[in-house]
Amino acid sequence: MIAGARHDRPGRLGQHSGDFTGIEIGFRSSCMPGRPERWTCKTGCERKLVMAEVVLTNVTKVYPPDVVAVDRMMLNIRDKEFIVLVGPSGCGKSTTLRMIAGLEEITEGEISIDDRVVNDVPPKDRDIAMVFQNYALYPHMTVYKNMAFALKMRKYPKKEIDKRVRTAAEVLGIEELLERKPKALSGGQRQRVAVGRAIVRQPRAFLFDEPLSNLDAKLRRRVREEIRELQKSLGLTTIYVTHDQEEALAVSDRIIVIRNAEIAQEGAPRDLYELPADRVGAVAGGI
Repeated sequence: MIAGARHDRPGRLGQHSGDFTGIEIGFRSSCMPGRPERWTCKTGCERKLVMAEVVLTNVTKVYPPDVVAVDRMMLNIRDKEFIVLVGPSGCGKSTTLRMIAGLEEITEGEISIDDRVVNDVPPKDRDIAMVFQNYALYPHMTVYKNMAFALKMRKYPKKEIDKRVRTAAEVLGIEELLERKPKALSGGQRQRVAVGRAIVRQPRAFLFDEPLSNLDAKLRRRVREEIRELQKSLGLTTIYVTHDQEEALAVSDRIIVIRNAEIAQEGAPRDLYELPADRVGAVAGGI
């Protein structure tokens, strides 16, 4: 999003209801020509710009007794890139995402985030945020408390927590939902809250594990557009898992087709659409 841009339609992911000059996402701003080193949102929260390149080098995951879920994967995810891992059920795409998040141990290989090897780094210290298929909201907490929970557990000052929550709510157009509980929200609203909970952590990267599977077809189309808009405006490196080829085409900069625990094909959406490598790439959860 361009500094000083104005959006007049609140309520969509990535659209701001007023003047918006950034959202804190990183450091090493010299690597990002044309983008401000800091920005200040309408609520007065100043933020930096963060870089995140994710690299998988010969990453392998083997489950007992001898089930290879991911086989020597080589993958370089560039800073600010939106990539989609797509493939049929059981191909290894979600396992790959969970290894990046630190929720699954790596059998062999190396994962690095911004040149830092994270194989033995706990999930909470990897500076990434994951949005799950079931949203994982606490039903007894309000939207505000759900969004603030991770910051509270890390003992952030109350003033900083409040500023981050309200900034994220403003960006997502959910300010009026902050005092509601999840049961009072629609599926699309719950998805926004789940994304907002990730935003407040100011992560280096977003991980999405089939986030739209619980929504109907019409709402899926709308929310995936909003997620893409948000990713562009924040400039966050994003790794998105789905089995839906239409989703993959709609949101990605690059698509990684996974088959039988290996990368079968990768490339820009148009390239894979026009020249699929095989039937898996063309039909079975690919392109």
